[in-house]
Amino acid sequence: MPIFTALTTLPGKDRAEALGEAMEDLIPEPTGIGILEIEDGSGLWEVGGYFTEAPDDIALALLAAAYGAKAFAISEVPEVDWVAKVRRELAPVQAGRFWLYGSHDAASVPDGVEPLLIEAAMAFGTGHHGTTLGCLRALDRLIEAGERPLPVADIGCGTAVLAMAAARVWPGVMIASDIDPVAIEVAEANAVANGLEGRLRCVVAAGLEHDEIAAAGPFGLIFANILKGPLVTLAPDIAGALQPGGFAILSGLLTEQAADVLAAYDAVGLSLHDREDIGEWATLCLRRA
Repeated sequence: MPIFTALTTLPGKDRAEALGEAMEDLIPEPTGIGILEIEDGSGLWEVGGYFTEAPDDIALALLAAAYGAKAFAISEVPEVDWVAKVRRELAPVQAGRFWLYGSHDAASVPDGVEPLLIEAAMAFGTGHHGTTLGCLRALDRLIEAGERPLPVADIGCGTAVLAMAAARVWPGVMIASDIDPVAIEVAEANAVANGLEGRLRCVVAAGLEHDEIAAAGPFGLIFANILKGPLVTLAPDIAGALQPGGFAILSGLLTEQAADVLAAYDAVGLSLHDREDIGEWATLCLRRA
């Protein structure tokens, strides 16, 4: 069955939500509508519709004009076995001592690395994205420097690859949290697949708001690989949950957003310890005074 997408952008959350609501009355009817903020500081929102038959381009043009949006870009999405495609195209990734691979590459794991099995179906958190890669490299540099900042929390953990990396090199139980219950199910499955049962405590939580996170702290290291907006919002909570001298490894932000994030954390007592830019993505390692 073919799938068609129709995407546009416009300023303002209220207008974006109103446009999304108006798209529900289109014929043919969309099977789904997505609305999200573009995290580049532009103030723009993306509105997308998904269709099982070609959408009415004239109706979409009228809606775009009515709500002050850009013209819709309409595309037909080819039918692809995405898991098979990802398995073919995503080679193993090395980030310092860490080697991230899928089960289809299990025979190629070299000696002398810390292996982390992340299935290709779980595309975010495989290590191919500059944010995950940057966080792992920042962790590797802390290890090389002889740091042992325990305990560890991975906030917005996704696949929990960062918490698992810490569990590979340090003792104890790592806390991994995510607002998405499905992500926590994936994290728990990944812990089992990597022989780390009992080494990760996975909880559904918004930010650091969970009794088990509070009980496990204060932390020597907190990972937060999320987005600029949540990183800024969480700055006081992350600072408050760190031990004196503790580290925060932050990513999920564009290089041009790093200054705003640094300012937010400087205001709560964290200073820049290390930074790496990979492509358009920045990873910040901060330290509490």
